[in-house]
Amino acid sequence: MLFAVAIGSATMLFMPQIKGAAGGTLSAAGAVQLMNREKAVVIDVSDAEEFAAGHVTNSKNVPLSQLDEKLAGLVKNKELPLILVCTSGIRSNRAVATAKKLGFANVQALAGGLKAWREANLPLEKA
Repeated sequence: MLFAVAIGSATMLFMPQIKGAAGGTLSAAGAVQLMNREKAVVIDVSDAEEFAAGHVTNSKNVPLSQLDEKLAGLVKNKELPLILVCTSGIRSNRAVATAKKLGFANVQALAGGLKAWREANLPLEKA
């Protein structure tokens, strides 16, 4: 019984890392690591008004409705990690599929969006 509890706890502990590695969602801390260690490109898929109100430092704005047309021209190296962000994380999760369809291999969405970024007390930039 104790062994089963230990296995279950370990599984729950490592599940977020496994999910993130598969190209799903990424924690704010994980995003910072990718940005610092692997030069990840951050694309904010929010509308221009939302982007102007506050965004991840050095992120680029490509609204979700324009992602198909503009992403490949904006990010030339499809091997770089790509972090997609929006206000709540809903649009960025949808954008992951679009980016993968365009040939980007290492794409993840910021879990919880800018709300989670703010809650982690990470810096925002305003346009």
